[in-house]
Amino acid sequence: MTETRTTCPYCGVGCGVIARVENGGVSVRGDDSHPANFGRLCVKGSALGETTGLTGRLLHPEVDDQPVSWDQALDRAGERLREIIDQYGPQAVAFYASGQLLTEDYYAANKLMKGFIGAANIDTNSRLCMSSAVVGYKRAFGEDVVPCSYEDIEKTDLVVLVGSNAAWTHPVLYQRLVQARAANPALKVVVIDPRRTATCDIADLHLALTPGSDAGLFVGLLDTIEPGRASDWPTERVADFCGLLPDEVATFYAWFTAAPRAVTLYTMGINQSASGSDKCNAIINVHLASGKIGREGCGPFSLTGQPNAMGGREVGGLANQLAAHMNFTPDDLSRVARFWGTGRLAQTPGLMAVELFEAIARGDVKAVWIMGTNPAVSLPDSHAVCQALAACPLVIVSEVMRDTDTSRFAHIRFPALGWGEKDGTVTNSERRISRQRAFLPVPGEAKPDWWIIARIAERLGHGAAFAWDHPHAIFSEHAALTAFENQGERMLNLGALAQLTREEWDGLTPWQWPVNREAFTRGRQLPVNPQPHGATGSVLYPFTLNSGRIRDQWHTMTRTGYVPRLMQHSDEPTVDISPQDAARLGLQEGQLARISAPRGVMVARARINEGQRVGQLFVPMHWNSCFSRQGKVNALVEGRCDPHSGQPESKQTAVRLMPWQPAWQGELWSREEMTLPMFVHWWRKAVTGVSRLTLAGDKPLLEWLLAHCTGQGWQLQIAQTGERSSLLAWHQGALMLGFWQGTQVPALAHGFIEAAFHTAPVELAERHALLNGQSPGERVEQGRIICSCFSVGENAIREAIAGGCDSAAALGAKLRCGTNCGSCVPELKAILSVRV
Repeated sequence: MTETRTTCPYCGVGCGVIARVENGGVSVRGDDSHPANFGRLCVKGSALGETTGLTGRLLHPEVDDQPVSWDQALDRAGERLREIIDQYGPQAVAFYASGQLLTEDYYAANKLMKGFIGAANIDTNSRLCMSSAVVGYKRAFGEDVVPCSYEDIEKTDLVVLVGSNAAWTHPVLYQRLVQARAANPALKVVVIDPRRTATCDIADLHLALTPGSDAGLFVGLLDTIEPGRASDWPTERVADFCGLLPDEVATFYAWFTAAPRAVTLYTMGINQSASGSDKCNAIINVHLASGKIGREGCGPFSLTGQPNAMGGREVGGLANQLAAHMNFTPDDLSRVARFWGTGRLAQTPGLMAVELFEAIARGDVKAVWIMGTNPAVSLPDSHAVCQALAACPLVIVSEVMRDTDTSRFAHIRFPALGWGEKDGTVTNSERRISRQRAFLPVPGEAKPDWWIIARIAERLGHGAAFAWDHPHAIFSEHAALTAFENQGERMLNLGALAQLTREEWDGLTPWQWPVNREAFTRGRQLPVNPQPHGATGSVLYPFTLNSGRIRDQWHTMTRTGYVPRLMQHSDEPTVDISPQDAARLGLQEGQLARISAPRGVMVARARINEGQRVGQLFVPMHWNSCFSRQGKVNALVEGRCDPHSGQPESKQTAVRLMPWQPAWQGELWSREEMTLPMFVHWWRKAVTGVSRLTLAGDKPLLEWLLAHCTGQGWQLQIAQTGERSSLLAWHQGALMLGFWQGTQVPALAHGFIEAAFHTAPVELAERHALLNGQSPGERVEQGRIICSCFSVGENAIREAIAGGCDSAAALGAKLRCGTNCGSCVPELKAILSVRV
């Protein structure tokens, strides 16, 4: 048995993890000594050990879908890149990186693209979540630097959460807030969000404002703090603009101005807007004006969405940054060129994410290297992104998984190391650098991203500048660059770490790079003119669609989607709709619906949610073509961006919603993956060792399945009762396929079915029970899983309530639900509140 201290690869909280390898398996627990989480983990972090298998992994380099040696793949990539650069110039090449990369990988990619290929066309999926926050900080403080730490949340008098469902997106940090509030009952919490989310569970005030109107709320607050600065925005105008009651606005303003200390936490609800940069500055303005900045318990605190979005920003991984918080100014250009020893340094900013893929579509960019991200799902107008990639002459993908929506377009695939296999650093939301350490053997021929980048640099003739033999050498170079000719004008200065030996770097404990708090008090206020969002509704598209994360999934599900435990809470795309809108449309709970926009269509299952505003919908961002047919929400989202940050307005899209009652719905279990006819809608569910799909359609599937099974020579069992039918297929005593259908998705004993694929039933009675989809003596369903940490379903919770449990604590004592990460506690309270 071995144990390794490392860092979680999910959100920007940056939790410390202790990974244990024992008997070929991996288990994890929180690191009690890590200052980000002090031992606590969310359900995704707790399930990390379940993501380390090799099923579906890309293990060997491929060129044109054929396995090749590393030399062949690298030679081919180098040759094609050189041909394109020679013929069209360096601007015809682009890199698209990820907040999932380690800092050392990011540094290598940025150095190669900007420093030696000679164009700044390297952008990242962090553009989709953090770039407006970057602009806000740079305009106010002259540098992309976060002025807060997690301890400030525990030392404040008022916490304002804006556009953040932290209970689900940053659950461990949210639990720190829950604990801080319990320790200090005087601490007030305000949640500003159009939806009533799990985060509202601890809110003293929830401002369910009109989507996109946040800037008006904060401009009005600035006028309250400094009368006359925003005199056109009195409380009454703010209330009208934001769709709030004047008393609600006045209460918030009174609390903020009276609080000795205040922290504002903001994330995607602010950033993902066509005016996101201005919204960030509107928040920063009120902290500057009120003096609630530059001291403990105070400040505007942007929470990063990804594990290393901050590290990517440190090295210059955005197209409009240079490196080490330097910009495209003459002095900075000279400084970086001299440090890197290059005469080819890019002189102007490059293409940002959305415009980069538009340039690919136009043919201006001929080659794109995509590293550790899935833009065919995550970028807006995803159909257009797919069309651009399909037409691009050279698509290189560095990936962990072989089959993703993006890798399907790759001409060259490089197998990259995943979490637990790679070695380097990440920086969390509070500027804290932590180590990700390798504790698993290298699978197949996978390599670190930095190694792949360095080998391509060699083939382009720049090997001397990339002659690293270990990520420690890259980190040292990165740290030295932050300190190079830095006389205090740049707050990012990692000079204290630049001389670490390899042994010291290997043992590096979490280290927060320091800032001068007083410097933030001298920040610049920026005039902000609040604007409505750009999703103009119409008779054809009357709803406004919001997209975002759910509790147990991560990004585009390439890691979490294959973990059964993480599929328990929500296993299909859903659309949250208000009861009023559902009644008007005749839409029932759990019914399927089609959501359409001018760019595309998706199908989701309805959830009637009293916390949803009338006219507003919410859909998760995670599902993709590997897990559903027509489940991509970004197929609907327009590529409308903030003009300053280039960040897309993913939070507001004008759409139409129509109920869909298919002729049939069903469940298909099979030993092998199947390619179904195009008329079938399907959603993949995570099950170990077997394929499970939920299906729906208007054309019958049973005859197609019968023909398929007969063609395989399998023995069939068929049953039909009224509108329900089922099919089992056997081969040499082994269950090969099971299909159950009805007018609604049949209620089945899923554990019994799964077991049947691993141990064939021998008794005739068992086969008949299986044909019916039920097990003798087994309750058909647990109900919807509420607590994923301990797989506690709604039925068990209701039984415990009927048995006398009258609080979330009592339910936790009896069933353990809510006692690990705490993310399910708001739902437990909601069930308790409506108990009969």
